[in-house]
Amino acid sequence: MGDVLAYEAELLGLVREYLDFAEFEETVKVFAKECKIKGKPLPKTAGVSLRDSKALPVQKDLLRAFENGEQKAFFQLWEEHISSSVRDNEPAAQKLEFYLHIYFATYLLKHSVGKPDKAELEERISHFKAYLETKGAALSQTTEFLPFYALPFVPNPMVHPSFKELFQDSWTLDLRTRLEKFLSLTLKASQTPRLLTLFKENGQCNKEMLQHLHQQLAESEHRTMTYLKRFNKMQADYHNLIGVTAELVDSLEATVNGKMITPEYLQSVCVRLFSNQMRQSVAQSIDFTRPGTASTMLRASIAPVKMQDVPLLPSLDYEKLKKDLITGNDRLKAFLLQALRWRLTTSYPGEQRDTVLQAYINNDLLDCHSNCQRSVLKLLQSKSEVVRQYMARLINAFASLAEGRLYLSQNPMLLRMLEERLKAEDKDSLTWENVLGALQKFSLRRALQSAMIKDGLIFWLVDVLTDTDSLSDYTLEYSVALLMNLCLRSAGKKMCARIANHVLKVLSDLLGHENHEIQPYVNGALYSILAIPSVREEARAMGMEEILRCFIKEGNAEMIRQIEFIIKQLNSEPLNDSTVSDDEEEEEDEEEDHDIMEADLDKDEILQPQLGELTGEKLLTTEYLGIMTHTPKTKKKLFPSVHQSIDEPLQRPVTPGYHRTAYPIHDRHEKLQSLPSGCPPVCGGSRSSISDLCISSSCKDIP
Repeated sequence: MGDVLAYEAELLGLVREYLDFAEFEETVKVFAKECKIKGKPLPKTAGVSLRDSKALPVQKDLLRAFENGEQKAFFQLWEEHISSSVRDNEPAAQKLEFYLHIYFATYLLKHSVGKPDKAELEERISHFKAYLETKGAALSQTTEFLPFYALPFVPNPMVHPSFKELFQDSWTLDLRTRLEKFLSLTLKASQTPRLLTLFKENGQCNKEMLQHLHQQLAESEHRTMTYLKRFNKMQADYHNLIGVTAELVDSLEATVNGKMITPEYLQSVCVRLFSNQMRQSVAQSIDFTRPGTASTMLRASIAPVKMQDVPLLPSLDYEKLKKDLITGNDRLKAFLLQALRWRLTTSYPGEQRDTVLQAYINNDLLDCHSNCQRSVLKLLQSKSEVVRQYMARLINAFASLAEGRLYLSQNPMLLRMLEERLKAEDKDSLTWENVLGALQKFSLRRALQSAMIKDGLIFWLVDVLTDTDSLSDYTLEYSVALLMNLCLRSAGKKMCARIANHVLKVLSDLLGHENHEIQPYVNGALYSILAIPSVREEARAMGMEEILRCFIKEGNAEMIRQIEFIIKQLNSEPLNDSTVSDDEEEEEDEEEDHDIMEADLDKDEILQPQLGELTGEKLLTTEYLGIMTHTPKTKKKLFPSVHQSIDEPLQRPVTPGYHRTAYPIHDRHEKLQSLPSGCPPVCGGSRSSISDLCISSSCKDIP
């Protein structure tokens, strides 16, 4: 009882805080009254309820100050209620605060009737300068904000092309929406009742975490034992090497004094140095009296051993597999989809992986050739989020291989199903991420490109890329690369021309994004759509050249070279305004043999086995082992004659995963010097070199 009395006030405060949060208004009154009657200490609370807008006065005050342009009041509340850790460490908060300073600095220019008060305007500009020189200086290296450092020195920013957008109502409305969303999330997080936090940290949800941690501990202990054995062996080898070295030094001193080294002694030293596998036969089979024998054998002992042939994986009963994928419970379906994907992603590239994929295709694992109502592909529309995610992961793994893409493309409904999932799933889900990855890889095939363009996927992508803060790096890279692939087609360019202002705004914003992996794809898309005269006209009207030149000042050599080509394209004048269409050409896909299994395919596995549950290869070989049905197939290179130097422009389609592997970012920065060299995957039917297009002042469509 003594313990309860010692913490009674704090415990009562926790209860009161939770009742306020859950809006038990009458209960709070009775509770407070009874505590008072009994003389119990009850700490005062703010009575915050997150569901009631009246209970968030700070948010209302901040928004009111924003709308009225009350700069001092706004930033005083901002610093009081937004924690310094969020303001100083969260990129989203830093970016928002920068734009808020711009908003207040230009507020009088937009809202004053007649000329604004000169003294107040100078005070606001001075405040903005002080911010740029202190806290805002941290963003001076970010190309997105670089143009705004010139804002205080421009006499009339309202008419300047670089700042014209700041005075549009749409810009203010967008900033207010971002502010409101940020405040809701930040203030909500700060108002979570402590009782709820304690329950989450110590309640029942901890059991699953504990089980997962036990599993991780067992795996860690196993790895520790393996590393300990390796360490002990290395230590023993080290001690042996020091002993042999000491003997050799003694022998060297002996030779200086005229004593001879016998072949038997040299043989004994080499036997001690050779690996364990060679020690038994060395003494009997090697003649150490021959000069150079000892050193040759020592070097041979550490030469890499040739890899043995990788065995084929056991065959499976695909009829039973497909039946359980369609009729089994959701947990079994998810485990099977996971195991089938692991078979692909963990297999060795070459014969083993080719045989696995060929077996999947020959047995029509995903029912791509089936017209049945219930097919494996329909798992993409399952009510279970886990099943949908693991189906999307498997499709993405298939799409990572050229033969897999060819197989998937034979089902006319799959593309539409993926597009529907893309628009239905949450943007921060792994299902969404894997569906997007699969679609980007599909865009390497010409027929699928045409279908995506026709379905209006370009409009959807441009809307998604308007807000990149909510996108993961994988999602951002694959979204931009997909947009670029579609923009390289004539039909794609025409689609972009219909929303030219929106597309140009999104691409110019992406030019300054902190993720430099997307730069080649952004440059390629921008360069491509500027081939359309109406798009060039719109770009000139919005001052695109000035925006591009801002990036030249801060960019590296590769970026500068690419932007120069884009500016040249922007200022080009074609002989006629007609756009050559590539849509009527009937050509086979000139797709390169791009096979890349990126690590992201197996990341963040949410499916964890319970005690006794089989997973992965054990599940497949225990429950679904089939007769030997392997039909090994020698994989042919689709275009064995295509060899491209790293200094040449990219002229064939690649995915971001393949691009990173083939052209590491440091190599690109050091070696690539022109727009074409940074150009990301071009469409599958490309016949013209982009470098050829850049030579003349006029630019034709890439067919």
